Parts: sequence; C-alpha cells; structure tokens
Amino acid sequence: MSEVAYRIRPILTGTIKVDQGVYLTWGRGMGNKVAIPATAWLIEGAQYPILVDTGMCDSERATQWHHEGVQQPGQDIVNQLRSKGIEPEDVGMLILTHLHWDHTSNMKAFSKARCIVQRRELAFAIDPIPQYYRSYEAYQLGLTAPFRGVEFDVVDGEKELLPGIAVFPTFGHSPGHQSVEVHTDKGPYIIAGDAVMVYDNLKGDPEARFPFIPPARFTNAIESWESLKAIVSRGTHVLPGHDMRVFDMEMYP
Repeated sequence: MSEVAYRIRPILTGTIKVDQGVYLTWGRGMGNKVAIPATAWLIEGAQYPILVDTGMCDSERATQWHHEGVQQPGQDIVNQLRSKGIEPEDVGMLILTHLHWDHTSNMKAFSKARCIVQRRELAFAIDPIPQYYRSYEAYQLGLTAPFRGVEFDVVDGEKELLPGIAVFPTFGHSPGHQSVEVHTDKGPYIIAGDAVMVYDNLKGDPEARFPFIPPARFTNAIESWESLKAIVSRGTHVLPGHDMRVFDMEMYP
C-alpha cells in the first residue's frame, strides 16, 4: 500500500444534454432529456499534477457534432487549471479513461505529460466503426480528433503508474475503457469514467433483481456489466463520469 495519500478534485468543463434512457440508465428514463457534466479530474499529492481526462470542447463544436453543449467562457480545462495556479506544462501525467470527444478535448495542451491509454482503446479510436465516427471525431467526417498525433504510453490491462495510482480495464462502454484507482487516507477511490456514468448505475433495482442499472451506452453489454462488478469489488468510493452530484464536494476525500 502506498504511503502517499492523494486527493482528487472534480473539474466541470461544461454540460451536454442527453436522453437519460439512451445514455445513462439502461431501460430507465427514456425520453427524459437531462444536462450532464463533462468531468475531468485533478489528482493532487504527487510530485506533479495528474489529470484524468480533459473534458469537452467548446459549445459550438459540441452542438454541431455531438450533443447540445454548453461550455461557459473560461470553463475549458486549460483555463480551469490556470485558475488554480497550474499551467499546462506543469501536468506530468494525463490518464485517459477512453478517447471519446468529451474526455479528450484540449489534450494537446499538455505536451509534457505522459499520456496513458489502453492499447485496445487507441486501436479502435484510430479506426472506429461508422456508428462511432462522431464519438471519436473520426477523420472520415473531416475532423481532427484531439488525440491525433499524440504520443501515448500504451498499457495492456492493469498497471500501477505511481505508488497508489493504478489503471485497470473496465471495457464495455468503449472497447478499451479503463478506470483509475487512487489511494487516499480514506481508502481507495475509483475514478470510473463512463463505466459508471451516474450514481444510479450502482443503486440497482431490487424488485427486478438487478444489482446494477448499467449505463445504456456501450459497445459490449457483457463487458460493461463485468466492469461494474470489478469497480464495486475494488472500493466503496466510486466517482462516476457524468453525475453533477460529484461537485457537491470540492475535493475527495
């Protein structure tokens, strides 16, 4: 166990409007349009700042190519960090849960960071099937994805990146999705990315005998389900990727 006790700060990079039943909670809330956060995470306590994901793009690009999006002036990840006294070149590590547009925007600003991604995710993102062209801002649409041209440190499966910080595979939402386990003085916290989109995914439905209500957006339903089980088995503190309630606290723990 690491002697380092890290702290985790959620960063709101904007909001996007989605259909709850199509994206967030499988079979629940169809037709209910909700605004959800595009969240990045700052891990403090190492010798340099560590980012998990970089959030969404500007409102115009989001609305044109993805979902109705709102990014207020200064809400992008670069300005958010600068407001905390952190310049892009200060960031020493950037962990990508996956390479969808709302988790990777502005990542090229962090040119000195070691960029971590799963091999399976990068391979699919470079050449996705047509249903996922927009998710990865594929070149077939005439777009240049934020991750294009970035030099990655590619990992296969679980890996400890620093004492007390590890990535582990949580495939399903995307082919190579990963989550991040962070040791804190309150035990392990799991930055789940979109393997857990909202806290409701973990509540389940006892009447239906569902221990989970899985996210509705996935490339592989079985892997997505197994990833929920893996996340819960690793710790009771789970931070979902698109739940506004994570901002009830400025810092975890």
